[in-house]
Amino acid sequence: MNVVVVGAGTMGSGIAYSSAASGHIVTVVEQDQKLLDQGMRRVDDYVERNLSRGHINKEQASKIHSNVKGTVDFAKACHNADLVVEAVFEDPRIKEQVFATLDKVCPKNTILASNTSSISISKIASATKRPQHVLGLHFFNPVPTMKLVELIKGERTSPDAVKAATTFVETLGKTVVQSADKTGFIVNRALMPFINESVKLLEENVATRDDIDKAFLLGTNHPMGPLQLADFIGIDVVLSTLKVLEAEFGQTFTPTPILEQMVKEGKLGRKTKKGFYDY
Repeated sequence: MNVVVVGAGTMGSGIAYSSAASGHIVTVVEQDQKLLDQGMRRVDDYVERNLSRGHINKEQASKIHSNVKGTVDFAKACHNADLVVEAVFEDPRIKEQVFATLDKVCPKNTILASNTSSISISKIASATKRPQHVLGLHFFNPVPTMKLVELIKGERTSPDAVKAATTFVETLGKTVVQSADKTGFIVNRALMPFINESVKLLEENVATRDDIDKAFLLGTNHPMGPLQLADFIGIDVVLSTLKVLEAEFGQTFTPTPILEQMVKEGKLGRKTKKGFYDY
């Protein structure tokens, strides 16, 4: 399958690596060469890491490298795409602009998928003239190791598109769960208020950072605590997702001021080496 990944950030590079490692031909598209180079380096890092850990051999590493290429030429990347996965910033306007462009440059039968974690697929699909081919494929970070993908049908997504997208995800060794097109879908609808309430525990001095995380590690058997998880996801991503949920569902999802302040200060978690923890 010819797969195009739009956006070479953390999610896009992970999707590109996983697709190439599963034998798909992948083209990564970015808006400028600097961002593209950074994304391609992330793909290279995944290859080197998995090679050093013995998860792949040198022949497989070489094959992955040959399966992935990058470009800043949108039309050239998409001219023979079977599937496009959009992985740009979580902003409805930006995503709609991307899908309007994809609609113009992709073959008529190309499936257009968004990696959105919270935005309405029907709204994104309305930017195109092919809503029957638009759906959500919400991957989780880090993409190469996380086994879940949420598949979200829009109001007009066709059964054929769902079937093809499901088959693609399964070739990556991942499991699909289907969600209705309700803001936040399954995971973030429940996860984001959990993280937000955990931050409020810290804000209200109910407990220390370490004790909050330890409580969920040992009391609910979570693999990491909610504050550590927020750092892992990215404080900016948590904040923007909560704002999308707040706009849809109201003040239950209103972000706590600490999150706003951390984003202003550039404390975004692991990616900036500072968040609730130092890295």
